[in-house]
Amino acid sequence: MMKTVLYPGTFNPIHNGHTDLVQRAAKIFDRVVLGIATSPHKEPSVLELRVKLAKAALAHIDNVEVAGFNNLTVDFAREVGAEVILKGIRTVTDFEFEFQMLSMNRALQPGMETIFLAPSEEFSYISSTLVRDIASYGGDISQFVHPVVAEAMRNGEIG
Repeated sequence: MMKTVLYPGTFNPIHNGHTDLVQRAAKIFDRVVLGIATSPHKEPSVLELRVKLAKAALAHIDNVEVAGFNNLTVDFAREVGAEVILKGIRTVTDFEFEFQMLSMNRALQPGMETIFLAPSEEFSYISSTLVRDIASYGGDISQFVHPVVAEAMRNGEIG
C-alpha cells in the first residue's frame, strides 16, 4: 500500500528548513505532497508563484509533488489521498499550536494522523518570517533559501 503524506503550510517563502523536512519525509513515505495554502482573499498569482518556487526548490526529490489549495487541510489531504499530515516543529510554541490543529483535524477527519518532524540543527532557527525580514532590509538570504527563491525576493516578486 502506497503511503502519502501531506506537508501543508503557506511556505512564504519556502526555505531550507522546509526542504530538509521534505527530503526526510521522502525517505519515510512513498509520496510527499507539499500543499501550499492560501486565503480566498489573496490574488491567485501569489499562490501560483509560491507553487512555482517550491517546485524549483524541490525538483531534486523524485517522490514530491507541489500543489496549491484554499480549503481545509483535511479536505485537501483527502483530495490528494494523504493518510498522514506532516508538521515541522522548531519550538515548544510551535508544538502547542500544532497540537491544537492536530486535535481539530482529528475532529474534522477521524483517522487522519499527524506526525511531527524537527528540522536538522543547522536549519532549526530559520523561519519564513525571519527570511522575509532580512530580505526587506536588503540582507543576504542566499544561505537560507534556494537560489530561485532568493532571486524572486531580490526582484520583489515575493515578500
